[in-house]
Order: sequence, then structure tokens, then C-alpha cells
Amino acid sequence: MKKLEILQKILDSGIVAVVRTETAEKAKKLVEAIRAGGINTIEVTMSVPGAIDVIKELAEYYKDTDVVLGVGTVLDAETARAAILAGAQYVVSPHTNPEVIKLCNRYQVPCMPGAMTVTEVITALELGADIVKLFPGELMGPKAIKAINAPVPQAPLMPTGGVSLDNVEEWIKAGAVAVGVGGSLTKGAKTGDYELVTETARQFVEKIKNARNSK
Repeated sequence: MKKLEILQKILDSGIVAVVRTETAEKAKKLVEAIRAGGINTIEVTMSVPGAIDVIKELAEYYKDTDVVLGVGTVLDAETARAAILAGAQYVVSPHTNPEVIKLCNRYQVPCMPGAMTVTEVITALELGADIVKLFPGELMGPKAIKAINAPVPQAPLMPTGGVSLDNVEEWIKAGAVAVGVGGSLTKGAKTGDYELVTETARQFVEKIKNARNSK
């Protein structure tokens, strides 16, 4: 899948599901539950034990499906390259690392570096970021989107951290092009309640759709 196609799928979905599990098998269960709820853009973080192996197995398992698999919590270019070679289709970082963005652009893989201030957002854009991850979202809130987009309206922002069913519509209405959601989406998996994960995914999809339609 080409870079522009991957980006369009993320933008169309409006949500990236952040998956943190101990094994590829648990990740598969979680991904299936999330897909059943209507979300197919999945991010596996490097904080997962053996993350590269997990990504490689998932990439092979879902290669002929609608799953768009990415890697998160990428701190350096070496990790980004290893994940891309393992099958990751986009790269998400908690910070802005020029070498990570350069490598992603070299291989034409969408890159979403993290930023918190206007200066960091502009730096990420100048380096070639495709979407800027507003992180940590819970420290700023939805008003930060409007505040940043006022002087930098061209910045495509994706808040991650603190996004929940209670505020996702507010984030979208404020101008977020998508949201990154982890614990508030996948919490059911901790007790083996994957039906709750599916239902939560459905609610996120519906709320994002409603927010976009009312903008």
C-alpha cells in the first residue's frame, strides 16, 4: 500500500487504535475485537515486549486484509527502520526526531512525530511530518487544537493521550484530523472482555462520524 493510500485510510477512519499486549496472539484477539467495531487502523507500540516480532507476525497475518498496521513509541531511526522492515506501514513517535522523519520519507512511509508546542509543531512540519501527534493530549485538552491551528492552520494534528468517549467529539470538532486512542478503547481486554472492546470501538466510530457531520 502506498504512502498516500495509508494516510487517506487513517484520515478516513479518524482514529488510530493503540495496541499494547504481551504477545502476538493477544494482539490478534485485540485487533479482531477492534476491527469488529469498525476500526482497522492499528498501532503496535515499541513498549510491547518483543514488539518487532509481534509486528512481523501481525503484518504477515493481516497482509491481505483491511488492517493498516503501524508502529508507535519509536524513539530513533534504527527502531523505525526495523519496524518498517518487519511490516509497519506508518511510524508514530512521542517526540520529533529529525532522523526518524528523514528515514520515513526516504522509504515513503507516513510519519507522525509528537509535539506539544507551536514551535515543535512547526519544526515537525518543516522536517516533513505527515501528521503531527499532539502529545500528551491530556495535558492540553481539545482547546489546544484551535489554539495551535489559529497561527498554523495547515498543521494536521492527531491528539493522543487523554482521548475518551467523553471528549472525542470535542477533539474532532476542535479540528483534529484523527485521534490516537489506547487504554480507553482497549481496557476490556485486561479482563478478557473483548466484546466490550468491540462495543467501545463502535462508539468511537459513531462519535467521530457525528462530530464530523456536525462541523
